[in-house]
Amino acid sequence: MQPSSVPAPTGVTSEAADIRPTGRLTRLSTSRPLPLEVTDLGTLHDLVELVGGGGVVVLSGAGLSTESGIPDYRGPDGLRRVEPMTFGEFAGSSEARRRYWARSYIGWQRFNAASPNAGHRHVTELQRAGYVGPVITQNVDGLHQAAGAIDVTELHGSLDRAVCLTCGEVTSRVGLHDRMSEANPGFMERFAAAAASVGSQWGEQVRPDGDIVLADDLVRSFHAPWCLVCGHDTVKPDVVFFGESVPKALVERCFDLVDQAGALLVLGSSLAVMSGYRFVRRAHREGTPVAIVTRSATRGDAEASIRLHAPLGETLDRLVDGLRV
Repeated sequence: MQPSSVPAPTGVTSEAADIRPTGRLTRLSTSRPLPLEVTDLGTLHDLVELVGGGGVVVLSGAGLSTESGIPDYRGPDGLRRVEPMTFGEFAGSSEARRRYWARSYIGWQRFNAASPNAGHRHVTELQRAGYVGPVITQNVDGLHQAAGAIDVTELHGSLDRAVCLTCGEVTSRVGLHDRMSEANPGFMERFAAAAASVGSQWGEQVRPDGDIVLADDLVRSFHAPWCLVCGHDTVKPDVVFFGESVPKALVERCFDLVDQAGALLVLGSSLAVMSGYRFVRRAHREGTPVAIVTRSATRGDAEASIRLHAPLGETLDRLVDGLRV
């Protein structure tokens, strides 16, 4: 039940439904240690030659968006710095959903204000020049599209949308945020006061999925969103949580893109979860060249024909210059 201190949104029931994980879900996981010492394989000139051949499919990860102010989950060793909520937790109880939405209500505002950085813009330039074709992104921030890229496959969904786990109703995140603001007057001000008292800045705590750190007492005061169609509190961001499966049809579509590619260019992903790593394995198995550009070691380093441990923005600047795009 919602607390009596603030009235429940109109048009919904007062009972919440718990959605349990089903047998079809497979935990994607796995944070695993990566070597701290890394060695480049190939040079920027090699990367220019590879991309210059065209037919490149880009696979992007959280590292591409860090220069937009959205931090990634993992440190240089490949281990997660924070533990995101899993699908099992979210689906298992109303309290977990309340905790997610209270934290996301704050974090999404900063997340949604992020703008494409030079890396996103360079991918678009390379696409328009005909060197890059489809983009597969593990990110849920929509920044590739905001930079003008086309043919973008969102492997893990998008925070622009929310879906009800009970009835399947899809709604925009903007509209959902407005409803949460209406149901939680003064919540942002209470958070700001609490953050100021401990000297923390919420903008520094935002995570790749728009989540943040939030005190328990604030969570308990928050009213989670309810579906306007079925009245349950099982509204979920339309993204793939840890422990949830990427839809099989989407995976197969990405395999097809990789199979047709002249090369696979990985930008800003540690490839620590099979969700993205499987495409590197597929390309390597089929003899398709793989180039990886990211600061840390990655799970796919052994399959790469070019491996540059370098800042993405600077490297893509030099790549575009080298191709005279």
